[in-house]
Amino acid sequence: MTSTIDPKTIGKPGARTVRKHVRSLTGYTPETDETGKEKWPRGDEKAWKTSMRGLDTDIPSITKSIVGHVQTSLAQQAHNLDDLGAYQAAALSVRDNLILNWNETQMHYTRKEPKRAYYLSLEFLMGRTLDNALLNLGLKPKYDDSISQLGFRLEDLLEQERDAALGNGGLGRLAACYLDSSASQELPVWGYGLRYKYGIFQQLIAPDGSQLEAPDPWLEHDNPWELPRLDVTYEVRFYGHSERLDNMKAVWSGGQEVLAMAYDTMIPGYETKSTNNLRLWESKPKRGFDLQSFNAGDYERAVESSNSAAAITSVLYPNDHTTFGKELRLKQQYFWTAASLADIMRRFKNLGKPISEFPDYVAIQLNDTHPTLAIPELMRIFVDEEDVPWDAAWQLVTNTFFFTNHTVLPEALEKWPVPLMQNLLPRHMQIIFDITEIVVSVVEKKFPGDRERLARMSLIEEGYPQNIRMANLACIGTRKVNGVAELHSELVRLTIMKDFVDLYGVSKFSNVTNGITPRRWLDQCNPRLSNLISETLKLPKAVFLKDLYKLEGLLQFADDPAFQKKWAAVKQSNKERLAQHVQTTLGLKINTHAMFDVQIKRLHEYKRQTLNIMGVIHRYLTLKDMTPAERKKVNPKVVLFAGKAAPGYYVAKLTIRLIVNVARIINADADTKDYLQLYFLPDYSVSLAEVLIPASDISQHISTAGTEASGTSNMKFCLNGGLLVGTVDGANIEIAEEVGEQNVFFFGHLTPAVEDLRYKHMYHPVPVEQKCPPLARVLNEVSAGRFGDGGVYEPLLNTIRQHDYYLLTEDFDSYIQALKLVDEAYQDRTEWIKKSIRTTAKMGKFSSDRAIQDYAQEYWNIESTKPE
Repeated sequence: MTSTIDPKTIGKPGARTVRKHVRSLTGYTPETDETGKEKWPRGDEKAWKTSMRGLDTDIPSITKSIVGHVQTSLAQQAHNLDDLGAYQAAALSVRDNLILNWNETQMHYTRKEPKRAYYLSLEFLMGRTLDNALLNLGLKPKYDDSISQLGFRLEDLLEQERDAALGNGGLGRLAACYLDSSASQELPVWGYGLRYKYGIFQQLIAPDGSQLEAPDPWLEHDNPWELPRLDVTYEVRFYGHSERLDNMKAVWSGGQEVLAMAYDTMIPGYETKSTNNLRLWESKPKRGFDLQSFNAGDYERAVESSNSAAAITSVLYPNDHTTFGKELRLKQQYFWTAASLADIMRRFKNLGKPISEFPDYVAIQLNDTHPTLAIPELMRIFVDEEDVPWDAAWQLVTNTFFFTNHTVLPEALEKWPVPLMQNLLPRHMQIIFDITEIVVSVVEKKFPGDRERLARMSLIEEGYPQNIRMANLACIGTRKVNGVAELHSELVRLTIMKDFVDLYGVSKFSNVTNGITPRRWLDQCNPRLSNLISETLKLPKAVFLKDLYKLEGLLQFADDPAFQKKWAAVKQSNKERLAQHVQTTLGLKINTHAMFDVQIKRLHEYKRQTLNIMGVIHRYLTLKDMTPAERKKVNPKVVLFAGKAAPGYYVAKLTIRLIVNVARIINADADTKDYLQLYFLPDYSVSLAEVLIPASDISQHISTAGTEASGTSNMKFCLNGGLLVGTVDGANIEIAEEVGEQNVFFFGHLTPAVEDLRYKHMYHPVPVEQKCPPLARVLNEVSAGRFGDGGVYEPLLNTIRQHDYYLLTEDFDSYIQALKLVDEAYQDRTEWIKKSIRTTAKMGKFSSDRAIQDYAQEYWNIESTKPE
């Protein structure tokens, strides 16, 4: 269904209010006098302007600001101020500067009325803020001096900040990098997410090596980086009933209403005043405490409404193995998208433009399928609240949204039971059924009689119960769909979305290879390397940190012995920093003269941490078989793991337990401990990654070919001079194309062979002992109890011995051979350093600045606009 929109026939701006909105700072429309000059809004203009403060950019002003916050914001004095208090005062001082830039940026957007983009992500893995904010503001040296004058060390204060762990892995960290790049590129982009009271859990390791989960106390102390917006709230409805009217409209009433309250976090750009916004929503009860029930003695009922509302934003990813957990997660997704769209709609209406121009001023990127409910929600707003005819509303919606897919695994595509949706969101279920009719009519017209295709493309998957395919809805309701690496995007077109490519044409399905911000992942996490690059290229940091292709200038120094020596010294100092961290936090001593081999990722079978630990055990057994004289020729190696397993992911948690218990045996073995050490570092976070990544000599990105969409940790390691061991998968391929395959250690079967190999494992299984004797030995040693109770690990080992869906038996020999090539290459230290330099030098493509410009120009059609 398509139609041309006539602005005269649909709702005028302001025809309906967008639920509840109270005053917002960004809704200001300036008045002008008869000459066109902007009028001062109130009071004495001179009094205002002479009293306005500027940025605190000199050391005395910074010191005064910090002390002022100690006295007034914290109500403390010098004699009772500890590191935590000093951190909070310094953070509030930095925030003052961010607010000034933020205000200027938002007022600039209001005056210029540019088209804006909004990035909807259920995760934002921001990490620590103070160090990053000081870096982007260019004030770190001055704050360092000021804090030193007050008797503290900036390094100690930075350690007081707990990561804002509002994400689970790469999806959330990608969103954070994109916000940094948007501000640094002066693009009008806002992020929208949820303010979880408890983010990703705090990971503890039990005495038996098992992962334990504890609440993440990231809000244990006041968060100095957020601004509560008591004046920005919206009502969000659940349950109730939806009554159909004429013209596809409906009235949704009854049920439960909760309030979405905004919390703003300022996102500073690097070397610019441009400061964008991350708006997070917290759920609050509309009515709060039920005093009548309390007075009647029914305390549970008195707090029921309040607890039910607060639960929506209590925890990141509630356990959805239960009916309650599924409903809570669906509530989260609708609550966040509804509040965000209400806010976006209110901001658009302040422009005074007709609804027909909505896509000319608004672009919304859906980061994975989590925000897909925004599509029927925007339809509901247009049709039910703004009186837009259905066909015209659908045209507006499909010109507004863009969708990033992050998987090629069919089982990972999000689905929701129809009965759950009908109960929780009855109006949206009606709209989804209506959209399904659009799909049916279009598919039947283009592919008459193809019932199998129609069944695959329908939004509704038949079964008991029926399910809603959110990826199908995202494909249908958006203007463009992108994958996140060239291989991934091609696989998306050829597999899980092939039917939609046949329907819409290949032009709707494109690629934006992921990127990382060089500010955090080079300058902030590896200042010694950043300083060396600046010194060597004779360039200010601002030049290559905003144009990462400038790193190619390092190539001319790769053969310079003096530069090689400096490069190696930086790597060594980063190893010592990591060793100090491990000794301080875990009481363990690391050999800093060994090769550091690192794998840090969310624990999942397809990422194959299991392959890595099996390789470590193989190396250990090989060392045990050697004579002492033979061992002395072996390259010493330290293997480091970090990552969290989902609480309900039993096999992934068994992998952690195995790693921890293997480490206990290896690190205590007098025969081998000088040649092989193994560590699992608990409670992985962005801050821990910032210490691990610069210290790596190699990093492992070893997913089964065709299963990793892209990866971004591979980019971070390579940017910091760590070489890559990996499969021909995701962004590994593009990294190799840039840095040269001679500087990458590839192994394993290629994507086209994977399905055939899986078929053989399913229908023509071959015992592991016959297919891969070295791996069989490893599995048997684990079963025999060499690393603790072998029976505990049988469910994990059986995933390899029986079906081996992720092809460890197929890739193990190739993997061990790749690691042997790594050992051989590392023996030639000069050539290894050259490989490291060349790798860093060719990482320009993988800046998130490039990626965000791809989105801005090829998808959102927005332009940079610099605050005056």
